[in-house]
Amino acid sequence: MTGFTLNGTPVEVDAPEAMPLLWVLRDELGLTGTKYGCGIAQCGACTVLFNGQAMRSCQFPLGAVAGAEVVTIEGLGTPAEPHPVQQAWIDEQVAQCGYCQSGQVMQAAWLLANNPAPSDADIDAAMAGNLCRCGTYPRIRQAVKRAAQTLASEES
Repeated sequence: MTGFTLNGTPVEVDAPEAMPLLWVLRDELGLTGTKYGCGIAQCGACTVLFNGQAMRSCQFPLGAVAGAEVVTIEGLGTPAEPHPVQQAWIDEQVAQCGYCQSGQVMQAAWLLANNPAPSDADIDAAMAGNLCRCGTYPRIRQAVKRAAQTLASEES
């Protein structure tokens, strides 16, 4: 049994310690918002927050999660109260097919938690490892800027 905090709730999972966190989330815990993209930690579709850091869950073993805090797209906000990044994604109409968007949103949330006023270059660098086959990168950048403005106004 491996115990960790998932989206603010303690959980215990009876699965092999070598099982990638992505499959634990999807198959063992039923949280399908985190997506499988490449399986080699290169596309970013499986991005979650691990102790506040953006990481690729497809290559991260369950055994390394013991005692940690994991946040998935399901734990970032709610339909009634979306996280500012989620709301910016909606407002900027970022998604086309939408497959990569949970990973994009989690990466952007991490960026803004660490750099509340990113430049275009900061956004491009932080988001570079998250691939979007639809090519919505200009809207992603605009959504990150909008979310940064929202978060800044909430702090005031």
